[in-house]
Amino acid sequence: MKKLINKPENVVKEEMMGIAVAHADLVKVSLDPYYVARVNAPIKDKVGIVSGTGSGHEPVDYGFVGPGMLDAACDGEVFTCQTPEQVLACDRLANGGRGVLNIAKNFSGDVMSFEIGGEQAQAEGIDVSMVVIADDVAVENSTWTQGRRGLGTALFAEKVCGAAADQGRDLAQITALCKKVNDWGRSMGMALTSCTVPVKGSPTFDLPEDQMEIGVGVHGEPGRYRMDLKPADEITKILAEAVITDLPFKKGDKVWALVNGLGGTPLIELYVVYRKLAEICEGHGIAIARNLIGNYVTSLDMAGCSITLLKLDDDLIKLWDAPVKTAALRWGM
Repeated sequence: MKKLINKPENVVKEEMMGIAVAHADLVKVSLDPYYVARVNAPIKDKVGIVSGTGSGHEPVDYGFVGPGMLDAACDGEVFTCQTPEQVLACDRLANGGRGVLNIAKNFSGDVMSFEIGGEQAQAEGIDVSMVVIADDVAVENSTWTQGRRGLGTALFAEKVCGAAADQGRDLAQITALCKKVNDWGRSMGMALTSCTVPVKGSPTFDLPEDQMEIGVGVHGEPGRYRMDLKPADEITKILAEAVITDLPFKKGDKVWALVNGLGGTPLIELYVVYRKLAEICEGHGIAIARNLIGNYVTSLDMAGCSITLLKLDDDLIKLWDAPVKTAALRWGM
């Protein structure tokens, strides 16, 4: 294993320390328990937006804390869910008096922690709602999840819900918005290589050089099937057709398209994939109104990508375009 680390057991702590000094103008960081919050949180008379998952998926979620997006985020150790204590701390910090929306990805540990932490916050008088993002079309059920996994749609949900909160919408409205986003988004990923968790020091799973995993999860969970390596256009078609037919998207729809790298994929390859995705969408009469290309929902150093398509209406487009200033996303400010 070759990693830019000191001791494997200190990776997340030292990452948090790095975030604290790199983005002191945007966030404040706690090391016990781990969380990142907007530097001016709580913000009075604004609905708070909180999310989190395991570390190793950066910039999710610490990179999305700031004006126009999350108020606070709590991630656990690498590929390990956060604790209810972390969720409670974030809900307290995000509460400006109008309640808090917790956005959870559909992994059993994440959901349980947000349920328990949210209940504890409610017992303290904080109005809390929760939406679970479950957009991965690769699986309905698996050993690792309680239904579909949460992937790229979570990024869009955090952005538009953060914008809606900054506009002054109430908790019920923002919760309904987040549920609509979950209903309208679909994702699927594939892996060219495994990833290496620092404390393990070796690949999470074995994937021969001449094969790829279609539908892989961001923790190395198995997908739909393993097959011989194909050219980029064929891979893109496999992912895109699975996503398009699942909602299903139809002619005339406007969509947000995310071509997401899993951590070990350079932009040159992601743009090759986006080129083919745009061609496929055009063939279906689907217009890509907004896009995002890059490594945003990662799996450490895994090579591969995921595709997310999310149906848009005028309100969602305006909320996506609204100003944002975080470590990983920023425009309009």
